[in-house]
Amino acid sequence: METFNELIQSETPVLVDFYADWCGPCKAMDPVIKDVAGAVKGKARIVRVNIDKNTAAPRAYQVQAVPTFILFKNGKVLWRHPGMIDKTSLISVIEQYS
Repeated sequence: METFNELIQSETPVLVDFYADWCGPCKAMDPVIKDVAGAVKGKARIVRVNIDKNTAAPRAYQVQAVPTFILFKNGKVLWRHPGMIDKTSLISVIEQYS
């Protein structure tokens, strides 16, 4: 199994969704994330990180609120967005970097 650091080193953009099970907006984003994953299949990878179960990555990237979305490529942060976001905006950000 890949570590978080191995995962974000990818040539393919990786969108990380930092979330928590107790977070209402995170739950509301679930169907959006599923739709986005389908729309960008092959162009980007979507990974969900539960901040309560995996504390190192959120701490390393100063995730202060959930949901927070961070787009990585070759280990670098290309884009980040705290809070909810609509499907169209998310897809256009991913396509901009893929």
